[in-house]
Amino acid sequence: MRSEDTLVIGKYFEEFEVGMTITSPGRTITESDIVSFAGLSGDYTQIHTDVEFSKSSPLGRRVAHGLLGLAVASGLAARTGVLEGTALAFREINDWKFIKPIFIGDTVHVLMTVIEVKGLPRLGGGAVSIELRVINQNEETLMKGVWKVLMASQPE
Repeated sequence: MRSEDTLVIGKYFEEFEVGMTITSPGRTITESDIVSFAGLSGDYTQIHTDVEFSKSSPLGRRVAHGLLGLAVASGLAARTGVLEGTALAFREINDWKFIKPIFIGDTVHVLMTVIEVKGLPRLGGGAVSIELRVINQNEETLMKGVWKVLMASQPE
């Protein structure tokens, strides 16, 4: 397939407006997610992998890795389609906060709110700053921060 034949379904820089919100589909965090992430990252910390240890922790049970939550957020943001074929680069993560734990069985989604758009014509697009919140099935914000993504301009 030639690059000019690629289907672009994402939004171009010019289509983003401050205040625009996008909600992702949900995803349930599983035991398999935690085991797979531990293997991939090498992080076998007991609070994630040891049931008996976790029972005596302040949370009383195992929790997902915080960085697993961030990775899932990235995947859920991608599933919205707004970045598909138009994102040029993921530039920054700012003010990321891990507010509450993600437990096995939690269903999470992301709420993306555009908070700034800045044209960068020399790069062929512009920077879009998106406040991203990871929210569980109880509508609790589990983590949040600001992502800056370089988005392509619409073709002439």
